[in-house]
Amino acid sequence: MDRFILALDQGTTSSRALVVSEDGSVVASAQREIAQHYPQPGWVEHDAEEIWATQLATATEALARAGVAPDRVAGLGLTNQRETVVLWERATGRPLAPAIVWQDRRTSDRCARLRAAGVEARVRALTGLVLDPYFSATKLAWLLDHLPGARARAAAGELACGTIDSWLLWKLTRGALHATDAGNASRTQLFDLQAGEWSDELCALFDVPGALLPSVVDSSGVIGHCAPDLLGAAIPIAGIAGDQQAALFGQRCTRTGMAKNTYGTGCFMLMHTGDAPVASGNRLLSTVAWRRGGHAQYALEGSVFVGGAVVQWLRDELGVIRRSSDVEALASSVDDSGGVVFVPAFTGLGAPYWDPEARGAILGLTRGTGAAHIARAAIESIAFQSAELLLAMQADAAVPLTELRVDGGATANDVLMQFQADLLGVPVLRPAVTECTALGAALLAGLGSGVWIDDAALDSHWRLERRFEPLMSRDEADARLGRWRDAIGRIRSAR
Repeated sequence: MDRFILALDQGTTSSRALVVSEDGSVVASAQREIAQHYPQPGWVEHDAEEIWATQLATATEALARAGVAPDRVAGLGLTNQRETVVLWERATGRPLAPAIVWQDRRTSDRCARLRAAGVEARVRALTGLVLDPYFSATKLAWLLDHLPGARARAAAGELACGTIDSWLLWKLTRGALHATDAGNASRTQLFDLQAGEWSDELCALFDVPGALLPSVVDSSGVIGHCAPDLLGAAIPIAGIAGDQQAALFGQRCTRTGMAKNTYGTGCFMLMHTGDAPVASGNRLLSTVAWRRGGHAQYALEGSVFVGGAVVQWLRDELGVIRRSSDVEALASSVDDSGGVVFVPAFTGLGAPYWDPEARGAILGLTRGTGAAHIARAAIESIAFQSAELLLAMQADAAVPLTELRVDGGATANDVLMQFQADLLGVPVLRPAVTECTALGAALLAGLGSGVWIDDAALDSHWRLERRFEPLMSRDEADARLGRWRDAIGRIRSAR
């Protein structure tokens, strides 16, 4: 009988579940949105119990839609929004407060004080990460400092904490398993990249008791079993990865120099850097990609804050399109942007600039500029930002790029994909399955549970849908990048 994998994909805006067959096909799926809570400016919270309830509901629903009995599920894979943290009681599994989401900025002042104290270089050397409220450590410290009695209860061993994968593992096993994989651990800013374990030095620096933290396990391999009454069987839990690491694995970027870019509301680019972390000279992040058989592999990561969100802005604020999908036809109605450059720095600039004070601008307007030129410049802005990330990665890793694999909703836009290939001068490969995050979790779990025996078996499940070859001359591409950088310089010098 065929065996199946159940993949749970807990994201920032929804919980999803997929049932994947032995040939790598998605048999059925289910999805439910989760509420976003903004109690104060800069604060972003989720209800951890809602996360659990929606994830359990989608798992049950996906299995029912697939018509797959739970005892035919060989393994469960889990992928999650990263850096978001939960603090809960060990005895009851009750969260003490809402989950603090990765987007939350409430600990900006604490990060600023740490930078002023001169510790950022040490933190970066140990973790591969910049000091920023994006990561989990200052969020956990904030919860301990602001919840009455939390520090005393933590010292007494009554509390547990973790990122969303740890929270779901606890719930799936009814408290039998308090764990996280090495990739998620590396995003907390409490994990020593070189040593591959929690750092006492970092825990002391951020004032987070080590006793709160989960055990660190491999990203692939059976680590426990679901409580049988939840899904109808004691399904082996065999794969865990944060969303971007899962997408890297789902794209089969398993060799040094291979890179993927996920085009969503923002863009997340990761390049596999091999068996050792690479220190970035361009303020990119070094991270664990995954750990298998006790052996970690690493990646460089860069993020674009405003990717597909620029299309939403055209739709919702300018009203030049009715649906996001309309942007491609509008942009294609002109041959180029007519000299318009759009820098969508609505929330500052990410890597390699890391300028939170930068603000957006549209430059190069003339009397002949129309909505189509602005739409084309908006699409091109996504490719420009991504190209800068990849060029920085190549400089850091000293590895030539031969192709870029892409996934996420915006990859359906052929104009964007072609322009991305033109800027980079290498082929852009769009797979048949562009939802690579859940697929990556499924592949890790299938490998860990013995459904697939090795990486060669997994590679056969990656299928190309379209290859975009670069058509622009390198001189023209360099000139276009030069105009983009000039625009960046203008908005940064305008303050």
